[in-house]
This record gives sequence, structure tokens and C-alpha cells, in this order.
Amino acid sequence: MRMTDIQHCEVRPGRLVEWTLDPAAAATVKGLPQDSRPPAYIQESHIRASRSVREDGLFVPTWIGVSFDLPGRTDLDVLQDALHAWTLRHETLRSGFTWSGPPDDEMVRFTLDSEDVRLHREDIGDFTDETALAVHLQNRFDIVADALRWPNFIYTAVFRDDSTSVYMAFDHSNVDAYSLQNIPAALHELCAAVAAGRSPKQQPGASYVDFCQTERADADNVDDGHDTVARWREFIKNCDGHLPNFPVDLGLDPDGGLPPQKVLCGPLVDADDAAAFEAYCRPYGGSLVGMLAATALIVHEIAGEPVFRTVVPFHTRATSQWSDSVGWYVGGAPVEIQLAKLRDFDGALENARTALRENRRLARTPLERVLRLLGTDFRPTSPDLYSLVSFLDARYIPGSERWAELKAYGLVRVSYGDRVCVWVNRLHEGLWFACRYPDTDIAHKNLSLYASRLQEVITSVARKG
Repeated sequence: MRMTDIQHCEVRPGRLVEWTLDPAAAATVKGLPQDSRPPAYIQESHIRASRSVREDGLFVPTWIGVSFDLPGRTDLDVLQDALHAWTLRHETLRSGFTWSGPPDDEMVRFTLDSEDVRLHREDIGDFTDETALAVHLQNRFDIVADALRWPNFIYTAVFRDDSTSVYMAFDHSNVDAYSLQNIPAALHELCAAVAAGRSPKQQPGASYVDFCQTERADADNVDDGHDTVARWREFIKNCDGHLPNFPVDLGLDPDGGLPPQKVLCGPLVDADDAAAFEAYCRPYGGSLVGMLAATALIVHEIAGEPVFRTVVPFHTRATSQWSDSVGWYVGGAPVEIQLAKLRDFDGALENARTALRENRRLARTPLERVLRLLGTDFRPTSPDLYSLVSFLDARYIPGSERWAELKAYGLVRVSYGDRVCVWVNRLHEGLWFACRYPDTDIAHKNLSLYASRLQEVITSVARKG
């Protein structure tokens, strides 16, 4: 799915309707017993980071979302029933957290019963200007899909005679990119079932809340003598005691607080070049290895660093039962690619393959657990703990062949932050690049150069011979 922000996802005018969790339903959580299932470490880190940044006086929205079209005229009640049925499938959407208060300051889970889930619909009205509509959507998502409130999701739709555009936003603690990319096909299927008079299948998907409990129990069995902890300790030491940022000059002011961010996105190469690049890199592990090798060489050109260090995200959906589940199934692996004694792409591929082979398994242990064991004060001052370079082949996600036709986008909120996040997605149309970075002149220059050189390297490799 093409990733971008709300301003660049082909927003078009129409009649806007929104759905949130019914306030009366939301109020019932006050009388619910505590749910003993704990937050995932990544959830807890995200929410604590949001609270820390808010306490420092800055509101930093961190929601993510999805947008896509339903072709033709869509019945309002049909879409509402489909949205309700989809919500019931995913327990994490009706589960949230309160704070235990001092001295423990622990996160305590509550979970709303599925029979109490009701959606509240509001007809917002007609929009004739796409810019005003995009601004309105962003403002509403900022307020509702906030890490520090519950419920923290919102569904909206823009109705027109020939099509309906759906926009859905969630606090990141409930969803990851893969969750978002499964939504268009699921909603199309549910709308078709409701419109045909069939009752949508109510069988819930595997629960991310259950996964949180299992993953946390496994993580808590890791102690400070574990080799995963030792490897992260060494990596952080090599990063001068910090988690890594993107190793080019970003023009950051050390005393200036969190800077605003910008987004850079667009196609990298077409399907033929993407396939040829994959074929060239396959003996070394495929396109992810190639992306890391190319990035390492390019940042070495720009900044001259002898080692490229970054964190690479990997999904933690270890078994098929989690494949259709909505949740944040992501871990990070530290990667170091040595560059001092090589200058060619094949050498970088070999080093990138070695780095991934040695460290990919580390993503199975939540970094937040490791940081606690390291005993280092990583009080979050930014919504992103580290910079990352991500690659995802999305061609096998149900319905992906129609994403371009349906104007489907993954949405990231671009607000404030001093890190760089790079996402490259393999689509049926080719490779799509997206990057969120600090909004400074130097960062814009260097990230634009990086994106341009990445395109050149991939094209050059793809067309060798």
C-alpha cells in the first residue's frame, strides 16, 4: 500500500459522515472489572512516550490510518453495519488502559464486552474543497485517535454519487501497517455481504490482547544474561549510548526541542525494475537486504560514516493464527553494516546479509524489555525511539492488486519528531518510497538526495547486464 499523509491521499469533496464508539457504550467501562492481560511492551512504551512528550508541553499526534474507495453508490446503513461487524472481530479495539496511580504507576487494562459495542454516527455535512476536508479529517483524527484517550479510533466516509471514500484512523497501539493493509478487502467483503442480505460472519479474529499476554510472559523470562540483551548493549554502546538516528546531518538544534516534520513520498521504480532488483538480490536474501545495502552505501556517500547502524522492523506474527488479527505485531532488530573497506554494491549486499542473519532473531524480544534490563534511562523525549528502515512486500495481501484502482493508502501522521523513518513497500506497480523526517533545510536536502540516489542505485542494479 502506498504510504503518505492525509494531505497526499487523493482526498476529494463530498458529504462527510463519521462514526465513533457510542458514548453510552464507552461509559460502561467504568464499571468493568480489571482485565488481567497486560499491555504488550510496545504498547506500554508508546503510551508512556506519548504521556512523557505531553508532559513536556507538546501535543504530538501519532495515529496511523487507511483510506480507500468503495466504487459506486454506497448505502449509509450498509457501510455502518459492515464497520460494526469489522470492529467486533478485533478485541483490541474495545480494550484500553487506565493508570494505577502512584507509587506503582502501572497500566491497567479494561475490555468492553462485544455486545456493548455500538457505533455513534454523525452526519458532518458537505465539503466542496478538498483542502478544507483534509484539514478537518486530520483535526478530528488528532482529537479522537489519541494515545492518551479511549476510545481511540474513528471511522469516516465521504459519500458521492459515483463512489465513497473511507478514512479510518487508530492510535498506533492498536494497529500496525499490516493490519491497515488488510482492511480494504475485509470492508469490501463485509459491505457486499450486508448489501446482499447475508449476515456477516461474526467469528472474531485471533485476539491481539491474548497475544500481548503471551508475548509479555515470554519476554519476562529474558534476563540480563541473555544474549539478546548483550547484543543490544553492544549496539547501543556503538551508537554512543543512544538508539540510532539516521546517520546524515539533519540540521537539528540540540536545545530547540522537537522540530516539526515533513513527509517525502512517491514511486521509486516500476514493476519491471522492482522484479529485476529482487532477482539480483535474491542470492543474498532478497529486496530487504538490497534496500539496506543501498541505503548503507548512500549514507556513506553523504556522511562518510564507516558503519551504517539502524533498526529494522520485523513482524512478530510467528504463526498463522495471527495473520488476520488487528494489532501491533512488530519487533525491531539492530543492524550494523560495515562499509570502511568496500565501495561496491555486491560487497554491501554480503555485509547486509551477514548483519541480518546475525540479528533478525533479536526482533522476537521486545526492545522495551531489553531497555529495562539494561537499566539505562531512555526517558522518551520523541514519539519514535529510534530511526528505522523498513521494507514490506505487500503484493500477497488480499485485494492488493486493486489498491491503485481503489485509491488505497496507508496514512501516517506527520507532526513533530527528531528521527527519520523510511518505509519502502513492494506493490504490484513497483516500489513505493515514504519517509518522515525533521523539517529543516539540511534534512530536506539530505533526505531528498538519499531518495534520489536510492532510485538511481536500484535502477542501476536492476538493469545490469
